[in-house]
Formats: sequence, structure tokens, C-alpha cells
Amino acid sequence: MTDRLVIIGAGQAGFALAAKLRALKDTRPITIIGAEDALPYQRPPLTKKYLLGEMAFDRLMFRPEQWYADNDVEIRLSTWAEQIKRESKQVVLQDGSVLEYGTLALTTGSTPRALPAAIGGDLEGVYVARDKRDADLLADEMRPGRRVLIIGGGYIGLEAAAVARHRGLEVTVIEMADRILQRVAAKETADIMRVIHESHDVVIREKTGLKRLVGKDGRVSAAELSDGSTIGIDFAIVGIGVVPNDQLAKEAGLEVANGIVVDEYARSSDPAIYAAGDCAVQPWEGGQIRLESVQNAVDQAEAIATIIAGGTSPYEPKPWFWSDQYDVKLQIAGFNLGYDETLLRPGGREGAHSVWYFRKGVFIAVDAINDAKAYVAGKKMLEMGINPDKAILADGSADLKQLLAQS
Repeated sequence: MTDRLVIIGAGQAGFALAAKLRALKDTRPITIIGAEDALPYQRPPLTKKYLLGEMAFDRLMFRPEQWYADNDVEIRLSTWAEQIKRESKQVVLQDGSVLEYGTLALTTGSTPRALPAAIGGDLEGVYVARDKRDADLLADEMRPGRRVLIIGGGYIGLEAAAVARHRGLEVTVIEMADRILQRVAAKETADIMRVIHESHDVVIREKTGLKRLVGKDGRVSAAELSDGSTIGIDFAIVGIGVVPNDQLAKEAGLEVANGIVVDEYARSSDPAIYAAGDCAVQPWEGGQIRLESVQNAVDQAEAIATIIAGGTSPYEPKPWFWSDQYDVKLQIAGFNLGYDETLLRPGGREGAHSVWYFRKGVFIAVDAINDAKAYVAGKKMLEMGINPDKAILADGSADLKQLLAQS
């Protein structure tokens, strides 16, 4: 029997797992399977600095090619797994070759939701933003004066809007919910971000869905909206969420539920198979969550490395996120699931704000908009289990260090 670790998925989690294992001086053979033709790279800058031409692609790579040889990490690119044979501990690749594993890690990520072909999703000029290919195609489209429709007012859509405006395009964002960021942030955060985008001449149309995209000679040329209006466009970007890549796991008989279900040690229903990142559903406060963030992908993957190298500590998620839009940095600590109260705190300088979330009186998350001090303080409070005094929070002139001294 082999002791080889096979990692299916060459994204942030897959690379982090291999790198951490080698940092722990674990010498077992490692093979990473990646569907793209590029070595593992950072995805967040793809649709920001890379798309703006401010960062070359080689700067996005986690490590140069030589690192893999030096660390005895085999990496197979432009290939993917077709089947997992759990009984014989084998992975069958699309070319028919077979890999044996002692331990298997699924870091397969997620796939952007696509528009149905019935409403124009298959027209030329309709894009998602996920990988290098997407970014390269969008770079060719983003020319000054062109008109782009962004479908979805979540973080992905708003980040795309900021980049498009930076490149001189006319931008319209539609959101079928009552407001932008409805599923991920409080009204206070949404109101602040809306003002920022409108100050950059982005047209935001809330409570407005897409009826269908209209094509001319096979390419998108207009959009019919739910309010009965029609707007002319040159291309569209779809940002309506993602779906976890759990089909391979499902076909192998692993437990899935909108992602691969894992325990507190990131083990799937098969103890020889782990999962990390966007594809994994993990325990959270008596329930289950699937976290879509770079931080979770890295932390969970590194926890797996520690566990398979002999560690015994469970993975305890400590979520944090960020979003860059124009010159605005939105930093989020904690997870606002189930919040029932918010508090808007003015920052110490112009344009700085923070939104504090509570559930049943307990502090659970903070959104900090151009307010690094609020982010750092909120993150520390969450880590230390501090429930801050709301009167002090509401006073923008108060020093947040007072709250850290509560413990």
C-alpha cells in the first residue's frame, strides 16, 4: 500500500496543503492534480490588479516551477480526475491513467453559476470571473467607453464594477434583491458601498432582475430587465454566486450537502479522504457552513496537513474576508450568520466606517470600511471572546483599546 497523498485541485487550498506538509518535514509522496495549464496561483488579484494590468501573471504564482521539484511535489496540470475508487484507493484520471493514494484530499473549489442558455447565457460576450482564462477574456473586452452589464450586486459584482469603471467603461449593476449585498452584509454596509459606487458613476438598479439577454449575430447586444426596460450593452459579467465542485465526491459515495460534508478534522465520510476550501461543508456552532474565502481555504488546508502529519487538534474556523473596490478596502472579521442587531460606528477619519453585528446580544462580526483599526480591534475581540460595550462602540471618538481591556 502507498502512503502517497493525492490532492485533487491545484488552487489555494491544494497548494497550501502541500506546502504546509513539506514545512512540517513530512516526506510522503505528494501529487497535485490541476485542471488548468498554469501552476497554482492566487485568484483574488486576477480580477483586480491583474485585470488592470498592474500585476504580471508570474507574480500571482505561489511558487516557481523549481519549488515543486525541490520539494518532491509532483504536479500534473491540464488534467482532472474522472473517478475515485475508494475500495482500492485509486483515482482515475481523464486520460485513463490511475493514481494510488494512501490519503486523498479534495480541494476542488467551486464553479460560478452560469445564466441558462434559454435567457441568453450561451451568447458570446457573457462572462464569469473565476480563473486566468476568464480574466484574459475580460481584459480584451474592457475598453474605454464600452457598456457592461453586471448581473448580481454581491462582492464579485461590485468588485467587477470598480475595475470596469477604473478602465473607463459605462457600468450598470442589476440586483434582483431589495438591495446590493443583501445576502452577505447589513443594510448599513450596503448603503455605504452604494454611495461609493454611485460617486464613481456606476448605475445601480436594485429590485431589478434579468429577463433575458438579447443577441445579434450570436453576440450579446442588449438586456431586457424585469422592470420592462431594455438597455444596450457590449458585454455582460455574471456574478450570481457559485456552486461547490462536489460531483466527484458524490459519485464516489461520499456524503454531500451543497458541498462535501467534513467533520471538525476536515475528514469526509471516508476517513482516508479530506476536503478543504470552497467545496467543503464544515461544522459551525452546532450546524454546518460552507465558507468561500481564501483565508478559510488556506487555514483548513494547513489544518489537514497538520492532522495527517500526526496532529490531533481540530480545525476551528476563524473567518475573515476582504474586498477591494476603488481605493476602498472592506475588511470583515467573523461571520454574521443570523445577526439580529447592528451598530454603525463612525471612523476616526473621513470615509472610515465600521458596522458591528450582534446575535442575541453577542458580538459576532464586524465590517470595516477603510477602518483598519476597527477591523484589527474587532478581530481581536472575536478571538478573545470579548462582547464589547455598545455605548463605547457608538462613540466614534472612543479608543477601541478600551474594549480590548474588558477581558
